[in-house]
Amino acid sequence: MRRWGALVLLLVVAMAASLCLGVRPVSLSEAWQAMVAPDWSDPAHVTILSIRLPRLLAGLVCGAALGAAGMAMQALTRNPLADPGILGVNAGAAFAVTFGSLLLGRADSGVLAVLAFPGAAVASVVVFGLGGGLRGDATPVRLTLAGAAFAALLLSLISAVVMMRGDTLEVVRFWIVGSLAEAAARPLTAMTLAALAGGLLALALAPRLEALALGAALARGLGTRPGSTQAGVLVAVTLLVGAAVALAGPIAFLGLMAPPIARRLVGGALRPGLLAAAVIGASMLLLADTLGRLVFAPAEIRAGVMTALLGGPAFVLIARRLGPGASA
Repeated sequence: MRRWGALVLLLVVAMAASLCLGVRPVSLSEAWQAMVAPDWSDPAHVTILSIRLPRLLAGLVCGAALGAAGMAMQALTRNPLADPGILGVNAGAAFAVTFGSLLLGRADSGVLAVLAFPGAAVASVVVFGLGGGLRGDATPVRLTLAGAAFAALLLSLISAVVMMRGDTLEVVRFWIVGSLAEAAARPLTAMTLAALAGGLLALALAPRLEALALGAALARGLGTRPGSTQAGVLVAVTLLVGAAVALAGPIAFLGLMAPPIARRLVGGALRPGLLAAAVIGASMLLLADTLGRLVFAPAEIRAGVMTALLGGPAFVLIARRLGPGASA
């Protein structure tokens, strides 16, 4: 219980920092007053309600979704280096945004959100098929390689589109890194429901996924169908990551960093791990976003850059701890 209490405390601190810290810091009492009795003539209240509160809510949804998706993805592939982007989900969303802006000639946040979600979904389905899921013989290595290859193909196509149409560069440059800066313009309610559906599906499939980790043959003996379980987890990951990228773009490495911390705190059981990874992911993203607003204020470093700065060393550390004999 102490560890869960520490996780909740971390999340509360991250939420308070997200509301109160920035170019113009405000006190906790002032932030509370803005939410319970807003005064729209007060610039501080306007800043909190129009900018910081939407960023806070989007950060909670996006961070929790990516943390839970990372935990599910690592359990599915049995690979501690797996990140939701390993299935090409981020690349699928980025390609959909780039290609859509080329066709429609529009770059507003609503269009980006609408395009990112189906792009992520299609990418997951394609990778699942390439990895052998449709035949029921998908393996962690096949899924990993299929995701990496498909992501590389999509990123190459994105580069080709940008080279042909320079007017798409600004859209891609702003969106591809990942940021909560446009949270107020994104469909927060719809994406929250999508992320919640994905999280509940992942929790429901957790026992089957734990059985699958014992091996396909043993899982079948326990009454678990590997193909349907893998497909269900991919649907959950698609909902989680699709909602996250629709709100904030492809935030790097968050799905990599949260799961190992969660396992260390709550153990190897998947259901508690999913919940803990969601709390850790939300806390990390909010803290990264807040830190990005403070380091070079009044300029801002995007949240995706901050998580990448932390995630790069984390990736190397995890890879070194695996040892030369580790397998995917």
